[in-house]
Amino acid sequence: MRTKILTADDDDINRDILNEYLTGAGYEVVEADDGDTVLKLLGEVEGVEAILLDRMMPRLNGMEVLKVVKADPRFRDIPVIMQSAATARDQIRQGIAAGVYYYLTKPYEEQVLLGVVSAALKDAADIKRLREEVSQHRRILGLLERARFRFRTPEDARNLAFLIANCFPEPQAAVYGLYEMLINAVEHGNLGIGYVEKSRLVLENRLFEEIGKRLGLPENREKWALLSFETAGNQLRVRIKDQGPGFDWRPYMEICVDRATHPNGRGIATSKLMSFSAVEYTGCGNEVICTLDMDSHASADAAPPATPPAPGSPASANS
Repeated sequence: MRTKILTADDDDINRDILNEYLTGAGYEVVEADDGDTVLKLLGEVEGVEAILLDRMMPRLNGMEVLKVVKADPRFRDIPVIMQSAATARDQIRQGIAAGVYYYLTKPYEEQVLLGVVSAALKDAADIKRLREEVSQHRRILGLLERARFRFRTPEDARNLAFLIANCFPEPQAAVYGLYEMLINAVEHGNLGIGYVEKSRLVLENRLFEEIGKRLGLPENREKWALLSFETAGNQLRVRIKDQGPGFDWRPYMEICVDRATHPNGRGIATSKLMSFSAVEYTGCGNEVICTLDMDSHASADAAPPATPPAPGSPASANS
């Protein structure tokens, strides 16, 4: 069964371009020419996995549609890719604040369009799968006070994220942030895949191939990253350290307008907002401390429930 993408644009030519690129890549396209039709189709068509949404449309504009989508439990986890003019920085900033995770700038470049769609679908699927696969042994692991592990592969990172997530009061919230931080230690830290290079590899669909290649290099075969977990008073603390040279983490602590059209670069900000009370890098940036404040967590549990944000949105929390 082909992946369904809902495209929304009141311009016939733009819809034709999107349809040509997406169907050529094997997607099933559902088209809408205004905001009202987007909401109607979401209610009628099952299995929509991503929405490409034009900002300016008749009846309901893109921002109005986005607000309805993110408020509806049936649709709020669907990644929304907003189409915007390249120079509309204020509009991009407003969209990020409202829950847009990716941006496309017009005119479309086919490789960029398909790369952004693929990245959005992968992120949404990863979050869903991580939440579903969290182990059922949380009651026992919740008693763990201190532990130390080493890891070197993406599979190690994945398994370790599941294990440590169950030490947290809400494993499904913790597992995403843990996985992002662990995979960063492998990809960026030990294997040296930088931001620009990762963007290119994602767009070329060669990231996993490159990771496997670098893991097999003699200089990387004995490179391990370390994770330590401890309870400290009212806090849960995870410390992750790799053997890389570090990096300037500061630009990645928030989802940035300048990177809104990139297929990666959201993991740290997303983890901080979705999974932890605080994320702090130390030294040269090859060590990160992720903390959950249990008092704050308990206060949040006692507060009236709010509409949960979409995964990856600035209100919820890939580099």
